[in-house]
Amino acid sequence: MRYRIITLITCLSLGACIQAQAQTNDNVQSTPITVNDSTLPEINYARPVSKTIADIKVVGAKSFDSDVLINLSGLAVGEEIQIPGSEITDALNRFMRHGLFSNVKIIATKYEGNKVWLEIQLVERPRISKVEFIGIKKGDREELEKRTGLRKGLQLTPNIIDRTKQLIKKYYDEKGFRNMEVYIKEEPDLSEEGFVNVKIRIIRNDKTKVLNIKVEGNKAMTENQIISTMKKTNEGFNLFKKGRFWYSIKKIFSQKKFVDKDYKEDLEKIIQKYQELGYRDAEIVSDTIIPSGKKNKIDIHIKVNEGPKYYIDDVTFVGNTKYDTQLLKRILGINKGDVYNQKKLQDRLFTEDDALSNLYYNNGYMFAQIDPVETKVKNDSVSLDIRIIEGIQATINQVIINGNTNVYEEVVRRELFSKPGALFSKEDIINSIRAIAQLGHFDPEKIEPIPTPNPQTGTVDIEYNLVPHSSDQFNIAFGWSQTGMLYTVGLKFTNFSIRNLFKPSMYHNFIPQGDGQTLQINAQTNAKYYQNYSISFSDPWFGGKRPNLFTVSAFYSKQTAIDTKFYNNKIGSYYNSGYYGYDPYGYGGYGGYGGYGYGYGNGAYGGYGNGGEIYEKAQDPDKYLELIGLSVGYGKRLNWPDNWFQVYASLNYTRYKLHNWIYDTFQNFHNGVANDINLQLRIGRNSTDNPIFTRMGSDFMLSVTLTPPYSLWDGKDYSDPKLPASDRYKFIEYHKWQFSGKVFVPLLNPATYKRTPVLMTRVQTGFLGHYNSHKRSPFGTYYMGGDNMGAMGGYMNETVGLRGYANGSIAGMNYNYAYSYLKVGMELRYPIILEGQTNIWVLGFLEAGNAWNKFADYNPFNLKRSAGIGARITIPMLGILGIDWGYGFDRPDGSRDRGGSNVHFIIGQEF
Repeated sequence: MRYRIITLITCLSLGACIQAQAQTNDNVQSTPITVNDSTLPEINYARPVSKTIADIKVVGAKSFDSDVLINLSGLAVGEEIQIPGSEITDALNRFMRHGLFSNVKIIATKYEGNKVWLEIQLVERPRISKVEFIGIKKGDREELEKRTGLRKGLQLTPNIIDRTKQLIKKYYDEKGFRNMEVYIKEEPDLSEEGFVNVKIRIIRNDKTKVLNIKVEGNKAMTENQIISTMKKTNEGFNLFKKGRFWYSIKKIFSQKKFVDKDYKEDLEKIIQKYQELGYRDAEIVSDTIIPSGKKNKIDIHIKVNEGPKYYIDDVTFVGNTKYDTQLLKRILGINKGDVYNQKKLQDRLFTEDDALSNLYYNNGYMFAQIDPVETKVKNDSVSLDIRIIEGIQATINQVIINGNTNVYEEVVRRELFSKPGALFSKEDIINSIRAIAQLGHFDPEKIEPIPTPNPQTGTVDIEYNLVPHSSDQFNIAFGWSQTGMLYTVGLKFTNFSIRNLFKPSMYHNFIPQGDGQTLQINAQTNAKYYQNYSISFSDPWFGGKRPNLFTVSAFYSKQTAIDTKFYNNKIGSYYNSGYYGYDPYGYGGYGGYGGYGYGYGNGAYGGYGNGGEIYEKAQDPDKYLELIGLSVGYGKRLNWPDNWFQVYASLNYTRYKLHNWIYDTFQNFHNGVANDINLQLRIGRNSTDNPIFTRMGSDFMLSVTLTPPYSLWDGKDYSDPKLPASDRYKFIEYHKWQFSGKVFVPLLNPATYKRTPVLMTRVQTGFLGHYNSHKRSPFGTYYMGGDNMGAMGGYMNETVGLRGYANGSIAGMNYNYAYSYLKVGMELRYPIILEGQTNIWVLGFLEAGNAWNKFADYNPFNLKRSAGIGARITIPMLGILGIDWGYGFDRPDGSRDRGGSNVHFIIGQEF
């Protein structure tokens, strides 16, 4: 038989050809029935012939395996097919549906008897050589490259093109560009056959915004109330629109763009709000989005059907055996006659800290199921069954810690409240998260606990996924005082390890690490006039078995005076010229009375101003103040009333040596040695969830510091005005009482809103008392006002910041230090960025405080008020940096002017 090459069918009919083309894009080619050799018989559609496939060959598909493509065709050697027939058409359609080929032909290359040899001719779609986004900025381009996944070598099919357009549209819809346009163009890459350059042109147009929102069908809620419920779909700002004044004020900083996803969520919020009010059957009958007639502005029309208002008829508990029904009803707090508030029902069952489900989950019943069921709805009343399947108590099998590369695992594990063998408790997991966060070695925003229950064994595995970060700090600062440059260097290592001191393999950055101990070293000097050095060490688990805190610290400080002739003759105009001028140093430093060991007194900014050259050669080394201090402390974590209480005791010693000290301070104490030996007792409770940006919890502290009452037995007559100051203050005596408290309340649910505003309220007060009125302590007094960076703050008194007022203007100006104080405040914080070690938030504050020289003058209703705004940023190795602007509304004592406008700086820690 002669070998003849004929063109076999690609479609059985024009209808089949159209069907195949409809499954591809416009540039897919299909071939009608043709015969290339006029000597061959015509194909008779009315009388197809049967042939057996002898062989199948694939040509034109370089990127695919031939056997795979033959299987894809559905044709097989040895199969009997009809020519013309549906088998060939089906094979063609299979190739077309996959979109990988722009042209498909099936050719009969040979007939021999009842056998036929087939050749499948394919033309592959091009592959991507390069992708170029046109008309958008770099950030959008990078994000779209990730979302679309377009890359070199990817085959450009119709599905890929459609998917790319959809992803780009979705991305810009999320940004509010609802009317954006996208065009995709292919250009052949002349340097590489079968490849194309893809150009994606994007025209964003303007954002779509809402002009008006109209609501109809509402009676229980006003239109304004309904619109206010929509958190992300907001009308444009218009103070003069009827009935929208307060709405515009409240929404002044809210999102104005229209985003489909946010809009759908806001419609759900309307229904949820109705359900909170008892309108169980409330529904959105229709919502219509129409052009407003203004460019890129739309109007929204919402029609609601409220239905009747429902009330609780009865609440019945079913299936509870572990807890009494009356107890469960009391915890639920929903009674007959109450409005049927579905949100409150869910909150009382599952969401709130004291929710009913937590009674089970905190006592091991993690398999408990609680299901509220409406059993009867009649008229305006609803009866509820709270159906409970208690299950068995689950015990913890394994506790797995992932991601810890900073500290020994025992450092993390010892802080956990959830331990192997214990009953499962949701509260223990929450407390464990807080304890890990307070370590400071892991990102508190990314602590993720994952319980994995095993109902068959009645156990649960708990994984804690952690993201490590370092809380070590290195500070170096240069400041200018009237005596020249002031240099400050500080190092704080929060993961120090004494036991690894002689293990070089455990060193990191030249420091032995791993045990979570803290080593802090600080130095501050002005060379001639001032120097201060301190070192401290603390171990939060002294001995390694219990959370017992051990601390030890030491410091040395020396300040040299200015020669009298310079002090009296050359700085008169500076001495009283301003709140910085009164202090010729502005150092601050470490020390304080012994009870605070190495308390901060950052005064690096205290002495800047004019007149610096006055002191360059004015040092008088025969006039100085020298301090040496030591402190040893021991603390213990309590289990009662709860796990967040701690007690701490420290024994402290500070030696003050004054030699010809010329300044009118320290109760006219200018020569001699004073010894301060005291015992400090402190109890505190800290349940905050995050040491950086705290969202919830509280922090309270009460302390008393006591020296022996030497005047009761030393036989000296302290009422004698002729008694030398060196004898009067050889041993300092006092009792000092301190209280501080902070409460943090999130304004939104932190589990849902990571960036929730937080309201912080605070109160702190202190009193420095005496055993003998003629032997009041010259040290440990209060220096109040400003930003805690006041002059001479650290070594002789305790600084108390009060924003809106100059440093020391409430107490401390002209050395008028106070023996009691009170400070209250409120701060609203809003986070901008919460990412690992870099966090930024803004705040607004209201503060009030005052300080008094005598406790008898203590008056909580006579406070100096202030208000202001500020910002904070945390930076690795530097800690917290911030700036506040405050305005003082009142006049400090002895001043004719209000506190007025003041800028304050925060370095290292809040005040």
